[in-house]
Amino acid sequence: MRFTKKHIIYLILVIAIAFFISAYKLPFYVYKPGGADALNPIVEVAEGYQSEGDMHLVTIRGGQATPVQYLMAKIMPHQEIQPLREVRPEGVSQDEYFHAQLQMMESSQEASTVVAYEAAGEDITIDYNGVYVVSVIDGMPAEGILQSGDRITAIDGEEIDEANDLIDYVDNKKAGDTITVNVVRDEEELEKDVTLEAFPDIDNKAGVGIQLVTDRSVEVNPEVNFSSGSIGGPSAGLMFSLEIYDQLTDVDLTKGYEVAGTGEVDYQGNVMRIGGVDKKVIAADREGCDIFFAANNNGNEDSNYENAVKTAEEIGTDMEIVPVNTFEDALDYLKNLDSAKA
Repeated sequence: MRFTKKHIIYLILVIAIAFFISAYKLPFYVYKPGGADALNPIVEVAEGYQSEGDMHLVTIRGGQATPVQYLMAKIMPHQEIQPLREVRPEGVSQDEYFHAQLQMMESSQEASTVVAYEAAGEDITIDYNGVYVVSVIDGMPAEGILQSGDRITAIDGEEIDEANDLIDYVDNKKAGDTITVNVVRDEEELEKDVTLEAFPDIDNKAGVGIQLVTDRSVEVNPEVNFSSGSIGGPSAGLMFSLEIYDQLTDVDLTKGYEVAGTGEVDYQGNVMRIGGVDKKVIAADREGCDIFFAANNNGNEDSNYENAVKTAEEIGTDMEIVPVNTFEDALDYLKNLDSAKA
């Protein structure tokens, strides 16, 4: 066949269109069910006990949508589309967003370690070193004053140990007030003044415009190591704490079951609501899990547990959906469970 100029133009157009629909990035983010990986290779307590079953970390896959991915998400069940600005605030780069997610994962691992070691009665020491700035949002009061990586140690002379200390202090201020922030940056101690502004999206509360994590130093015995790679976010906290506890104690907490779940844990062991629980139920079911823990939010409407039960019914899974408000709730459930071999 002889190619004419018209054929070549058509070919170029087809290639351009194919490239556009498969590679062009739209200002939307698509979330879909991810995986349900066994935690035993990810969490390792030195000389820890082994179990017959597994605890599972459940993930969601997400990424900026191409036109093809956007259309597929419109058609496929349990895929979610969100405007990019709602996922990643304007002025926050992809690298900064990814770094923030990894910082939240590290914070989650730390909280789960504290919860598990205290519950197991093992040696643990916690030192507080201030609050770490994960990112600074463009257009907010802290822009050009504070930087990602700054460690905040005090505000207006008041020592800051945890992120909640800073949040509580600022909550008592109003827009237009100026606070003096003591930070450590590149090993240099600095004082920075920040004038607070009202945030329309959060009831006009005064704020600084930074994302934070508490900078703690946690030492435990026996040692625990994590190898979660590029997985980010805080929602694996409950399952991390259960896996650590299981390795610390000589009783097989899994009792031969495949146990999954989701929920951020704080340092007191409370299990907090997370997003995308429907996708995580699907991921756990695909992996063949028997049990799925979901935050009950103290029985409030639209809880993770309520949505997990709804999804389980939609997909017809035999997986048991279990409501929990605390780490102790999940622990008690597993301790009172009959063995899978019974």
